[in-house]
Amino acid sequence: MDVSRIANEIVTREGGFVDDPDDPGGATNHGVTIHTLRRLGLDLTGDGAVTSSDVRALDRDTAVEIFLKEYFHKPGLPLLPEPLQASVFDMYVNAGSNAVRILQGLLNQMGHDLRRDGVLGPLTARAAHAAAAVDMAAFVDAYGIARRNYYFDLADRRPASRKFARTRAGTKGGWIKRAEDFISAGYHLSDAAFAARTAAWG
Repeated sequence: MDVSRIANEIVTREGGFVDDPDDPGGATNHGVTIHTLRRLGLDLTGDGAVTSSDVRALDRDTAVEIFLKEYFHKPGLPLLPEPLQASVFDMYVNAGSNAVRILQGLLNQMGHDLRRDGVLGPLTARAAHAAAAVDMAAFVDAYGIARRNYYFDLADRRPASRKFARTRAGTKGGWIKRAEDFISAGYHLSDAAFAARTAAWG
């Protein structure tokens, strides 16, 4: 797998600078949040503080480097079966260690006994390889569907986040499209099924 290509695709998917008050991530550029820049101490403007100006100053290449180091290698994603790595990587950029918690929850449903601690250690990696050995394609789809369910559940609990899951026109929002990018077409929700799932949101 070309990890750099995947990282560049994530940057493209994330888009440019945004500072949405309903997004807990705060000011974000190329998918990198102000919280990440502060954690890494990246004062890109050299003014002694990490602010939204530094987020605006972040270039694409630096974002890719951050993703590869902080969201792929550091969490241990290379330990996973290769066909699963892109989806978990994309989710880690979007949701941090919840990407691993989703995987651990899925593996527990498949009969493994894992702590949902968001840490990708040898036990989680071993369980993932065991599940992949049974049916790799089905396992990758199952993870993508679990991602989609995570977004739906988040929007159920937090009305302010619903605009990320459903557009004003009532169609699939960015979160759902993002998850379905990693799910086989046969498991994508139809327009009718999506409308039914989100009907309670009003």
